[in-house]
Amino acid sequence: MFGMRRSDEVKFVSKAKRIFVLLALVMLSLSSCLSDEAGVQRGAAAPAIPEKLTVGEDGVPSLRVYDVSADEVEEMPLETYVMGVVAGEMKNDWPIEALKAQAILARTFVLKFCDTKSSMYDGADISTDVREAQAYAPENINDRVRQAVEETTGTVLGADGEYPYAWFFAHAGGTTELPSVALDYDEADPGYLSVVESPDSDDAPADVKQWTVRFSEEEVRTAAAGAGLKVDAVESVAVGERGQSGRAKTLLINGSAVSAPSFRIQIGADRLKSTLIDAIDVDDAGNVTFSGRGYGHGVGMSQWGAYALAEQGHSAEEIVEHYFTGVDVVKLY
Repeated sequence: MFGMRRSDEVKFVSKAKRIFVLLALVMLSLSSCLSDEAGVQRGAAAPAIPEKLTVGEDGVPSLRVYDVSADEVEEMPLETYVMGVVAGEMKNDWPIEALKAQAILARTFVLKFCDTKSSMYDGADISTDVREAQAYAPENINDRVRQAVEETTGTVLGADGEYPYAWFFAHAGGTTELPSVALDYDEADPGYLSVVESPDSDDAPADVKQWTVRFSEEEVRTAAAGAGLKVDAVESVAVGERGQSGRAKTLLINGSAVSAPSFRIQIGADRLKSTLIDAIDVDDAGNVTFSGRGYGHGVGMSQWGAYALAEQGHSAEEIVEHYFTGVDVVKLY
């Protein structure tokens, strides 16, 4: 260096190296402060709490929840509502990390709803009506559910600073699917959702892992009409277009296409358990028998997959990040 003796130059470089190392250690320390032990990011692209929600002194938003069974709107802390959802969506004796994963998604779901939609019930932010929201069973709340919610208080998913669609369902039949295939989602598939393998637990009921169901011709005709296709008789039924997972995107009834997800809803999603259909048989009377795997639409987190991952020792954060790729698990409050 100009104007420096060799010995001074060595000392200068040595001092600069020490400063650089010190700065690196400071940055590492600051970085560790942004995450807790569970891997929850405290500074990474956290979504905003919806403006229409009232926030208490403790930072927890309040919700106006229309309770269908009570036929009234009740105001409650968001965390209280999440407990009722977790107790309604999962069995309360499931592994704690699976319950915690469900709590993160339930919290994300309701905040996404409040941020982008309005309840069908006047004066409510959301309801217990499963047509617009999540299952809700406060009578099933126990210490495990309370622990799952308390240990994830304020924790949600974030995707580029927004709430993602926190979809979940019962059993994947081994693999998940994109919303454009399994949900009649007519926008571009979100980047945080992809087709992933799901290690659904062997403890799942046999009629969830694999199932066969028979419908009368009249039931099929009525469901097809509800999904937008009118037929006078049922002569043939086959899978048309399939997604990457093998789920039916369309069904061909007498050669004409109808949305498979819409048909499933119309005919009864509790009977035609998924669109992961392996075989279809039509008899001479027009009765139709479907055989398939899994339970639910197949988008997002499989609950029986979460069960299996938790049993294998994975954390709630690892579970949700398996099903939602590239998201941030963030702490709002």
